[in-house]
Amino acid sequence: MQQVHDVPALRAVRNFWRFGRESVALVPTMGNLHEGHLTLVREARARADRVVVSIFVNPLQFDREDDLRAYPRTLEQDAQRLQAEGVDVLFAPDESVIYPHGARNSTFVEVPELGTSLEGASRPGHFRGVATVVAKLFNLVQPDLAFFGEKDFQQLLVVRRLVQDLDFPVEIVSVATKREADGLAMSSRNGYLTPEERLRAPALYRALLEVAGALKAGADDYAALEARALRRLAQGGLRADYVTVRRRGDLGVPGADDRELVVLGAAWLGKARLIDNVPVDRPASRG
Repeated sequence: MQQVHDVPALRAVRNFWRFGRESVALVPTMGNLHEGHLTLVREARARADRVVVSIFVNPLQFDREDDLRAYPRTLEQDAQRLQAEGVDVLFAPDESVIYPHGARNSTFVEVPELGTSLEGASRPGHFRGVATVVAKLFNLVQPDLAFFGEKDFQQLLVVRRLVQDLDFPVEIVSVATKREADGLAMSSRNGYLTPEERLRAPALYRALLEVAGALKAGADDYAALEARALRRLAQGGLRADYVTVRRRGDLGVPGADDRELVVLGAAWLGKARLIDNVPVDRPASRG
């Protein structure tokens, strides 16, 4: 596995692969890799001739400086895991490589509506940072495919819209959320949980599953289902940001005829902010 830290070296490798007509997959990450990330890598390995994994802690997608400073940086350990997975290139640039004029002074990309609701409302500027760095990585790596986890469901939709609107020739491949044995979605931020908090953390997933189950059974009072889930989280010691039922395709508020839905939630537990989602197909109305 090659470790590449600058643009000329990355482009040299990419041009060599292009000469050989080899397909390229990109897995963008911020490092501190866990089994969820490695699942993305394995899917990429199965779908493409070459795999690039980027590790870059993107300052633009953090809404709090303390969160940016605290985010774990484990490059040496991550590199060992990626090499064992057969990754071809680890692209690990410094901030000055991605943002030569400074992160706050760079040209940015923003996805309206999708990028300003839910997570975008709770974390202002977050999806502007995501869209900007993803656009830059697509230009730098020029992948044929890019792999994103479904745990960050809103991010996945933002990236899909970005690709559609700006005509990037990249196929976005989504990979199902990887979970711990008790249902907790794998996340680098789970490391912020104390042992006692870790035992309570699956309450978010259980609350979303309860809403999804009610929807499958035909319930259609979304407000009541959301309110009950919020009460469940409060009883479990979690401080909820939101629980909501949305259309799966665009995160719009569902109407009576919408069937493909997703239940999304976010909640604080100690220093960790947990997010999760459960897709659900609502049955057709009778009569």
